[in-house]
Amino acid sequence: MSPDLWNFTLKTYARPGVEEACLALQAAGANVCLLLCAAWLGSRGVACNPQRLQQLRSLGQPWHDTIIVPLRQLRTQWRPAASADPQLAVLREQVKALELEAERQLLLRLETLAGEWSESEAPDLANWLEGLAAEAANLNRDALQALRVAVTGA
Repeated sequence: MSPDLWNFTLKTYARPGVEEACLALQAAGANVCLLLCAAWLGSRGVACNPQRLQQLRSLGQPWHDTIIVPLRQLRTQWRPAASADPQLAVLREQVKALELEAERQLLLRLETLAGEWSESEAPDLANWLEGLAAEAANLNRDALQALRVAVTGA
């Protein structure tokens, strides 16, 4: 298991089915950075509780809503025009890189917040994922289960 959240995220996202699950969860309104943080915390055996869930949401949601989402919307909006305009395609790739960096920065912030939370022997993955996914409208339960399976390998 990766000791840091960013490397955990990269390794997890590369597993079969995870990208599709994350995109489906994102389309359902989930903050995927929070879900990947939840997976990291749960797999490390960090105990989940309402206060910790709220701390993560309070830190993660504003950054997601004001930084990441506008970049993603711009990148998506430019997709059709960029297919016919090479210069715009270059700019779109730069926006994509900026969006990825914004996600990395959020994950670093979340890791810093959770850095003091002690680990235990008992994984608490289900509680973390359910706790941070609960507010997503029309949440795709199959995609959440696919993420859970990818993290646990079961």
